[in-house]
Amino acid sequence: MTTSRATAASRAPGAPGAPGAPEEGDLLRLEKQICFSLSAASRAFNGVYRVLLKDLGLTYPQYLVMLVLWEHGELPVKKVGERLRLDSGTLSPLLKRLEAAGLVRRERSARDERSVNVRPTEEGVALRERALQVPRHIVAATGFDLDELLDLRTRLDRLTTTLDAAALEQTPDCL
Repeated sequence: MTTSRATAASRAPGAPGAPGAPEEGDLLRLEKQICFSLSAASRAFNGVYRVLLKDLGLTYPQYLVMLVLWEHGELPVKKVGERLRLDSGTLSPLLKRLEAAGLVRRERSARDERSVNVRPTEEGVALRERALQVPRHIVAATGFDLDELLDLRTRLDRLTTTLDAAALEQTPDCL
């Protein structure tokens, strides 16, 4: 009985050795890795963004910070980091450079001195108008229609949620 279960499992669709499944050695080929495809697409996006954002004087990570601030206004730095999935060691230098450029202002919270709030300056708010062309150029650069892009974003959001949950399941309990 155990042998027949093992045989049935090995014939499951996609299982190594099953008809039509990739050979076990193929599983480690670079072009078969979804993580590499996502990484390559991300690098390609960054290349397009680099060109588009140059005229705005922003890097891609700075652009993401500004998107959050244009959408929400003043926020605690911690909330900006949560929205962008960035730790404070990465976010603080970004905010420092944006502040030096006159696009944001950081101030200690009046309610809680441990918290620092960040908000766009008038110059930062004005930059939003110039940035409106960026998403249009990105859509055009992908070669996808709007429905395809919305579907892709939905699938990527679902993938992120699923992977976050899987990472939590694999994290050992700390007692």
